[in-house]
Amino acid sequence: MPTPKICGIETEYGIFVRGADLTPMMASSLIVNAYSDEGLALRAWDFTGEQPDFDARVGWRPEADYPEVEVLMANTVLTNGARYYVDHAHPEISTPECRSVSDVVLYDRAGEEILRSSMERANARLPEGVEIVLHKNNSDGKGNSYGCHENYLVSRDVPFGRLAAQLTSHFVTRQVYTGAGKVGTECSRDGEADVLFQLSQRADFFEEEVGLETTVRRPIINTRDEPHCDPERWRRLHVIAGDANMSENATFLKVGTTALILGLIEDNKFPDHLRIVDPVTEIRHVSHDPSLQHVVTCESGKQITAVDLQIELFNSTQKWFNTLDMDPTNGDGAEILSLWETVLNALTSQPEKAAHIIDWVAKKRVIDGMMARHSENIPLERLRAIDLQYHDMNRERCLAYRMSLATRVTHDDARRAMTEPPADTRAFFRGECIRKWPHDVSSANWDSMVFDIGGPLLQRVPMMDPFKGTQSHVAALLNSCESVTALLDALGHDAVEPVADDPGW
Repeated sequence: MPTPKICGIETEYGIFVRGADLTPMMASSLIVNAYSDEGLALRAWDFTGEQPDFDARVGWRPEADYPEVEVLMANTVLTNGARYYVDHAHPEISTPECRSVSDVVLYDRAGEEILRSSMERANARLPEGVEIVLHKNNSDGKGNSYGCHENYLVSRDVPFGRLAAQLTSHFVTRQVYTGAGKVGTECSRDGEADVLFQLSQRADFFEEEVGLETTVRRPIINTRDEPHCDPERWRRLHVIAGDANMSENATFLKVGTTALILGLIEDNKFPDHLRIVDPVTEIRHVSHDPSLQHVVTCESGKQITAVDLQIELFNSTQKWFNTLDMDPTNGDGAEILSLWETVLNALTSQPEKAAHIIDWVAKKRVIDGMMARHSENIPLERLRAIDLQYHDMNRERCLAYRMSLATRVTHDDARRAMTEPPADTRAFFRGECIRKWPHDVSSANWDSMVFDIGGPLLQRVPMMDPFKGTQSHVAALLNSCESVTALLDALGHDAVEPVADDPGW
């Protein structure tokens, strides 16, 4: 039986400043603080439990090149249950935990609106001629990449080695419909020709098949073992092998297909004959071929294109899904499969038919049109500027908003999700507590809330089960309590842990 999926996305946004000598870190702090200055966020992230140095294969690895936790940077929790913070030199937003893939798309869109609102607020405070510009992309064109990471709840019973070995082929080939498109090549390998246009923004940056690091020696399968929930029952699969999508349907497919394939793996139904021989090389080669004709070699000896491999994965997943009594994606499974099949059919015959769904196809249409108008005599830097403009968070400049991409989320729903949490995960309890008692929440993180009720000890409420703390579970309780003290009394002694000091600071 597959584990019901709880999913989320973390997106680092590209940032630069026009008209002033501000470092990206300073500019990112201005962005995040601009949103929290008016009471829209609580500056109190709790770093207790952060363990980026734990490897799913071998446990603690203090020697690994993992990013150090930056406890002094802007780091906030929102009333919708999300985390909004500065990660190194980028503003980053993590969606709240979502029980459905549709909600992941909704809260990813809400994240865009939060970043756009922050950018407008920050720029309004800057001197004339100075502007902070944000892009939802993954590369600065100078050899640096920043991520859009996905997270999935997975049963701890599945051996991590099997999970990694079987999932890799999906990550190598799903870029045929999840790639955001990119002009040029970065981090060129010896013996490999550069390309003018490729499917993915991230593919050039992967150097290992499996590993713990996320900013150096980037692996296709990340082994970080930081569950943010009961570690005896679940793991959080931290996925770094994906692009930030402007297309809502590409995001829906990216998260939805991966969630279903994880269920397939949990039920031990993955077709092992599709495991790719050299995924680190093939993830680049697949990306570098917009004609979609590149053939990968599987360990079984099978040679197959990325699209055809995805078709076989689709067929296996659909057959498995039709045997289930429970949809692990909470009702989205049939639509995920339908859209998956639609885009694969288009990619097999005429990829242009999927330009309203797939970012790289839409972007390539713009690039091809520009080259045709200029008889292909157009500088590469001009094409890269067009590429970047596709991801601009300023709506008036953003090319993606001019491409007639099909949408799934209305503007009103995105605005609502900026402040309201999902109803069916523990994010509801987190967001509602911050909304109702902002001055009594000392700090918060994914798996606990810490309250200050004025005594010598702070009070921590653990939330190790992401399926609890939902609207149906706690809304009546929250509505009945006029104070945090009343809430803690109602929860009872066994649900609260006294702590000596605020671990968030």
